Amino acid sequence: MPQVSILCVDDEPNNLALMRQVLQHHYRLVFARSGVEALQAVAKHNPALILLDVQMPDINGYEVCRRLKSESRTEDIPVIFVTGLSDEVDEQAGFDAGGVDYITKPISPAVVRSRVRTHLSLVRAASLEASHRAAIHMLGEAGHYNDTDTGVHIWRMAAYSRLLAEAVGWDEEKASLLELAAPMHDTGKIGIPDAVLKKPAKLEPDEWAIMKTHPRIGHEILRKSDAPVFQLAAEVALHHHEKWDGSGYPQGLAGTDIPESGRIVAVADVFDALTMKRPYKDAWPLERALATLDQASGVHLESRLVDAFRGLLPKVLAVKSHWDRQEQLPEADRSPWS
Repeated sequence: MPQVSILCVDDEPNNLALMRQVLQHHYRLVFARSGVEALQAVAKHNPALILLDVQMPDINGYEVCRRLKSESRTEDIPVIFVTGLSDEVDEQAGFDAGGVDYITKPISPAVVRSRVRTHLSLVRAASLEASHRAAIHMLGEAGHYNDTDTGVHIWRMAAYSRLLAEAVGWDEEKASLLELAAPMHDTGKIGIPDAVLKKPAKLEPDEWAIMKTHPRIGHEILRKSDAPVFQLAAEVALHHHEKWDGSGYPQGLAGTDIPESGRIVAVADVFDALTMKRPYKDAWPLERALATLDQASGVHLESRLVDAFRGLLPKVLAVKSHWDRQEQLPEADRSPWS
């Protein structure tokens, strides 16, 4: 039996019978003949989508929709109005009430099936994005779980990365993807022993060799997903410790052989590391941090990106101010996606 449930609401039995005929082979159907019954059915069955008549004897469809959208448990259920009202004013009233679409009677079976399929696919896409964001949050936090980093470092540097990507020509979609990928740059630290990761003194050569494996470990973990955000995160994880002059690790790449994603995140990561408080140091003043970026320009970091980052300083400081405020909140109240 089809598992996706759709609630069909109409006070005319013939209209419900027609909806049954059009949709029964594709979805599990629930029916209601009034606004009150519709609200009760939503509470009982939690449908994935609602096909809602407007003109009903008790509560009209607009009011039903408004009530659903006012409750956190039901606000995300898409509502498609199915009605004989076809004026532009009526359609606008439906959208104002929170509906996502408007189908006029007499219905076309092909149109109904197409609209239902489209809006359910949008629901699935939103659910998948939410799952990705949850995974990103967990992997980002996991990479720093036993590290000495504090607060909201990974989210702040991710926001810096997006600003810099946009400044050097990345389109909005790709820059947004980098902001999601960047927090996972240190996922590989999951595989570094605590004795190395948390050592309070300078690492010995053999310990440093172990620490330098974390980019490859992160890459191996993240590349197993075909999702674009995790593919980009794998690239960033592998290359964010490469240096412009070729002295970085793990591959010793130089110049433009280093993917631009890794070069961008490196600038954001260095700036944030300098300007954040750590257990072993205070946050550096802005001018000292910028002077250090200038010294790294053309050696550790690409000069073009350092110059672009400096040009973004007002926006960078606005991001920093936002996350400084977030850091004062209890951890449960912080939102990486705000």
